[in-house]
Amino acid sequence: MLTRYSKYYDTQTIKMYMSGNRQQRQWIIMAAKEQGLMPTTEGGLDLKYNLEMLIDGYSGQEHSYPVYPLYNDVVTLTARSGIAYTPTLIVSYGGPFGENYFYTRENPHDDPKLRRFTPHDQLDQRTRRRGAGTGPGPGGWFMEDEHVFQDHAAVANDIIEAGGRIGVGSHGQLQGLGYHWELWMLQSGGMTEHDALRAATILGAESIGLDSDVGSIESGKLADLVILGANPLDDIRNTNTVDRVMKNWRLYEGDTLNEVWPRQRPLGELT
Repeated sequence: MLTRYSKYYDTQTIKMYMSGNRQQRQWIIMAAKEQGLMPTTEGGLDLKYNLEMLIDGYSGQEHSYPVYPLYNDVVTLTARSGIAYTPTLIVSYGGPFGENYFYTRENPHDDPKLRRFTPHDQLDQRTRRRGAGTGPGPGGWFMEDEHVFQDHAAVANDIIEAGGRIGVGSHGQLQGLGYHWELWMLQSGGMTEHDALRAATILGAESIGLDSDVGSIESGKLADLVILGANPLDDIRNTNTVDRVMKNWRLYEGDTLNEVWPRQRPLGELT
């Protein structure tokens, strides 16, 4: 199966979603390595299972460890294993989803870019009403001290400081703002703005085997760039000041996605 998968999709990764028992999961690692694939895994709310994945050689884990704080033994093991730990704080384990912090304290419904690029009925479903029985996500509004994403983010910072690899993944919760929310939450546990940006760029590229093409600005890499209007090293929230986007050597306006170079063409116009 992995032979067919790797040849057809020409990918670097495969996700093992809590398959079988530990020995069967080890077989998946062996088969993936034969194909040159980097096997990643689902967190699964089980710390023992998470540690097995570290020890057995999985290259990535998606979703946070289900407990905090974590001490030097687990932090050091995570860092030295080389695994890419992507905590997806936007759907935090052990407390309210991190996304609810932003849904209930900010006003994404009226965000100009979301309203431009998101079908309005979809935006209404996500933003106008939150909570069990009334909208997506577990619960609605929570007291500040009930949110746990800062605690998980502190663990991520410990792993970074120990020389480990952290990734940023927003779980597909809200296209457009979700990735920014995830990055801001990741930085909230004491991580420097620079380390948070490394997690969002080169460390993430390394974790999926694409660091020779993307993740940093270097000669020979793809010219896929995000150009900001303010410095995220001063304030991590400045990641949401996207002024221009370059994709495949074409430059677009961040607010409209109208192409401005080398052609001048409104979004949606065919040539």
